[in-house]
Amino acid sequence: MSSNDTIASLNFIEQIVEGDLATGAKGDIVYTRFPPEPNGYLHMGHVKSIYLNFSLAKKYGGKTNLRFDDTNPSKENMEFVQSMMDDIHWLGYDWEGEPKYASNYFGQVYAWAQQLIREG
Repeated sequence: MSSNDTIASLNFIEQIVEGDLATGAKGDIVYTRFPPEPNGYLHMGHVKSIYLNFSLAKKYGGKTNLRFDDTNPSKENMEFVQSMMDDIHWLGYDWEGEPKYASNYFGQVYAWAQQLIREG
């Protein structure tokens, strides 16, 4: 099988990753993320995303971050955070480092927005 046949047998996401790794366009480590909103329990759509992100990172020797999109506090609950972490482990995956929370970055995002406004 030629290298063109090998590339063609990859799905479109793997083709992009392979291309980026070959050119060094994004560095040499594959980072993926799973960013659920902790406002309910995981469902099959989440499982598809978990499989895609964690499997791609594993295939390419990379890492996956778990970052909770906790930007709607009236709908979110720590019970869902814990349940999601338990379910990800049950599926056989683990993430890099401690889970992250979008709300931890609000100050930085606000500062960037102010900078963009100042710069027109």
